Amino acid sequence: MDTFLDHINSPADLKKLSVHQLPALAKELRTFIIDIVATKEGHLGASLGVVELTIALHYTFNTPEDQLIWDVGHQAYGHKILTGRKEIFETNRQLNGISGFPKREESSYDAFGTGHSSTSISAVLGMALAAQIQGKREQQHIAVIGDASIASGMAFEGLNHLGVTDANVLIVLNDNAIGIDPSVGALKKYLTNVKKRVAKDENIFECLNLNYSGPIDGHDLQALITELNQLKSVPGPKLLHVITTKGKGLQKAEENQVVYHAPGKFDKNTGELIPKAMKPGPPKYQDVFGHTLVELANDNEKIVGITPAMPTGSSLKYMMEKIPDRAFDVGIAEQHAVTMAAGMATQGLVPFCNVYSTFLQRAYDQLIHDVALQNLPVIFCLDRAGIVGQDGPTHHGVFDIAYLRCIPNLIICAPMNEIQLRNIMYTAQLGLQKPIAIRYPRGKGRLEHWKRPMVKMEIGTSFELKKGNKIALLSTGPVGNTITDIIEEIDSKDMIGHYNFPFVKPLDQKRLAHLLASYEHIITIEDGSSIGGFGSAVVEFANENDITKNIKIFGVPDEFIPHGTVEELYKLAGIDKQTIKEYLAYIT
Repeated sequence: MDTFLDHINSPADLKKLSVHQLPALAKELRTFIIDIVATKEGHLGASLGVVELTIALHYTFNTPEDQLIWDVGHQAYGHKILTGRKEIFETNRQLNGISGFPKREESSYDAFGTGHSSTSISAVLGMALAAQIQGKREQQHIAVIGDASIASGMAFEGLNHLGVTDANVLIVLNDNAIGIDPSVGALKKYLTNVKKRVAKDENIFECLNLNYSGPIDGHDLQALITELNQLKSVPGPKLLHVITTKGKGLQKAEENQVVYHAPGKFDKNTGELIPKAMKPGPPKYQDVFGHTLVELANDNEKIVGITPAMPTGSSLKYMMEKIPDRAFDVGIAEQHAVTMAAGMATQGLVPFCNVYSTFLQRAYDQLIHDVALQNLPVIFCLDRAGIVGQDGPTHHGVFDIAYLRCIPNLIICAPMNEIQLRNIMYTAQLGLQKPIAIRYPRGKGRLEHWKRPMVKMEIGTSFELKKGNKIALLSTGPVGNTITDIIEEIDSKDMIGHYNFPFVKPLDQKRLAHLLASYEHIITIEDGSSIGGFGSAVVEFANENDITKNIKIFGVPDEFIPHGTVEELYKLAGIDKQTIKEYLAYIT
């Protein structure tokens, strides 16, 4: 039996339906998303929550001539399905398939690439001002942004500028009181009061010179289309406040919005999660961090934990549950998180600032100006370092070593396993005289028996894991475990030495000088940018000491790595087991 969705391959097809037929389409679109994400995985709750809003926007506006930006992009699945990608939607987040986020090169309907939050207002204002300059006065510009994202500093910077322009911009505030975790902060309380009709008389958005309308039911298609049509004729900057429910249409997703943000596989009919068939094994690195921090904080009352909106994803939630007065979710505010940590450090506290590697990029000036320049002992714990998999280039944490290594005063540590992670966390809270960045990957660790007594690590030390006589493999971070496996699997193992360098800065120069003098071939391996990374540091050391040696760097090449499984992307980057084995066979 044909459905309405079967016949929609573009917004032009959508416009052939009557307004009264759209609720049926919404039900079909929601079912389509659920059916595919149930088996292929991906971000679920956000897209379910904006099904009606997505239909209404494409029904009302003339996309892609009218330009539509989805902030972050978790909620853009329905948008992709309605704009010509329905037949390939099952390839979502797979290697060579469509991206899980809006991507300009993928479709003309994706007006601006997103993945990180709070960029949409600045981008859409830039487009609208460009349209003015080019004489496109009738072109519409729409940004959909959530209540968690609009609280970020960059979003306010955009609003502050937008309010003094006459740009033809509509901001749609998708208010569902949650990002990945529940929204936090004073703005959330204000928006709650607006919804309850108990806010103070002055509306904050009207005070910023935006034409405010709402709040309206974001699941009422008739109300949405009526309001959007009316706003099309209103000149200047506008904000429409819509109230939605994340996970709408799947009861389990509505009831547990954190888990069903990206739930993995589930039963499409009941919503019940499908347990992964696996025996108990090593924990996730994020959980090792989370439990270890609680352990340390119980003994050291100066420890505080800070995360910018990722308490579940980073596992700071454990400290927030056990020691809530010393654990802070500051919302999507990486710059604030870093400088707040710096302020705490000036007062003798021991701040653990826990942030995804890719998101620390957003606080680079604060890292340099507020932390490193003042030599404040902030402990940065960088989750999701390295290649992260299906979230793709917006989320890979491959640049951190390169962008951190050039900052004076900063220690950089990449633990090889859970025990090293615990030991460096323990060492850092004992009292360093400078800041430190500790990077660790997404996913599970290596060791089942990881919860051992912690011992102090000597800063800048390295470890000989295996002695050789011709080839020295120098690894940093958990990729060293792969090297251990490779050596076990090849015949020429006696020739190969393996050395673990958990500290990228400072390097163990004594060990490095010895290796450069003792081995014919030096090979470095890292799960990060090959330009400016660990291998570059080794080459620089050799050059500074007038040492001529064949040094091969295995790292992420000078290109943006796409989305796919971690295994697929390691192969694409040339840091997989087979590629390294082939190189070893070549030089032996």
